[in-house]
Amino acid sequence: MTTQTHRIDHVDHALIQAAAHVARTRCRGDNHTMAAAARARDGRIVTAVNAYHFTGGPCAELVLIGAAATQGAYELDTIVAVGDRGRGVVPPCGRCRQVLLDYFPALEVIVGKDDRVRTVPITDLLPGSHI
Repeated sequence: MTTQTHRIDHVDHALIQAAAHVARTRCRGDNHTMAAAARARDGRIVTAVNAYHFTGGPCAELVLIGAAATQGAYELDTIVAVGDRGRGVVPPCGRCRQVLLDYFPALEVIVGKDDRVRTVPITDLLPGSHI
């Protein structure tokens, strides 16, 4: 199976910048350490932060799904997560990969570091799934 990757375009850089801004300005202490941004099909950008808790609070990507729904954005095209304290783009964990695939099977995910940032289909991040 060949993994198909795509070059980042200007809109995707806007997502990275939106998530990085939220990580810088809203992630404080140990409860909120990750920010996510997604582009809805209508072009809106939705952002969220994680809600860390020792019992396994939700990741920023999962909080973002709920935030998007509250704004009527039920179709997401692209998503990215960025860590606080300048950690940059962070790929989704396994649980988030499964949930994102189940909700948005055509979703593109921004992954990679620094000048190697790229978008990949969510299906490439969770190979062998039932979808």
